[in-house]
Amino acid sequence: MSEPSISKLAEIIKASKNTAFFGGAGVSTESNIPDFRSESGLYAAQEIYGASPEELLSRRCYDRKPELFFRYYKENLIYLDAKPNPAHIALAKMERSGLLSAIITQNVDGLHQTAGSKTVYELHGTNARHYCALCRKVYDLDYVLDPANCDNFVPKCGTCGGIVRPDVVLYGETLNWDIVQAAADAIAAADCLIVGGTSLVVYPAAGLIQYFGGSNMVLINKSDTPYDGYADLVINESIGAVLSEVFGN
Repeated sequence: MSEPSISKLAEIIKASKNTAFFGGAGVSTESNIPDFRSESGLYAAQEIYGASPEELLSRRCYDRKPELFFRYYKENLIYLDAKPNPAHIALAKMERSGLLSAIITQNVDGLHQTAGSKTVYELHGTNARHYCALCRKVYDLDYVLDPANCDNFVPKCGTCGGIVRPDVVLYGETLNWDIVQAAADAIAAADCLIVGGTSLVVYPAAGLIQYFGGSNMVLINKSDTPYDGYADLVINESIGAVLSEVFGN
């Protein structure tokens, strides 16, 4: 790992008055949660379920083939044994130290909150919450995973019998405007934006980067992104390794 890059990152954050973090699937993969958009994820979806992840997690699949939707969802988006990794832990430490104002995440696993982060904007929702599509009664993950509450993978409301769906944004649905606005405001207010674990190709979430007008943008990702040319510092390393090097100890 490049020591000059680590030192520069530490200097940038120390000098910043308002730092925000924007993260993607690469933050969660370091907790052994597979990226379903990866090449292996695409292959497995086609081989096992007969469709792409985007189709399986779409509103159309939920409406027309709920058994298939919930089978894929339960087998690929829920990882009960996943724990916060060094990236989550370092970000929570930064917030407690007053060095981080907000986390904007594309992930739905809730690991940022588990690590102790408080100000987290979940652009795509969270699989920690579920609700009845008919009566809106709220349920937790345990209820949805209990076969006694399901009809062939599909969880049913104990009050009205409606489908209990995850509080996540499916393909074909729009993002929650209130959360998008809050995330955009947090990015616009930051003078330092750290972008980590994302290739910045998933829209509309990636478009929020355009709200940043501060002094320093830092990109930490194992591969190149379309925004590398706009960044003040690019580190092609593990997001967990980089952040823990600066803030993990």
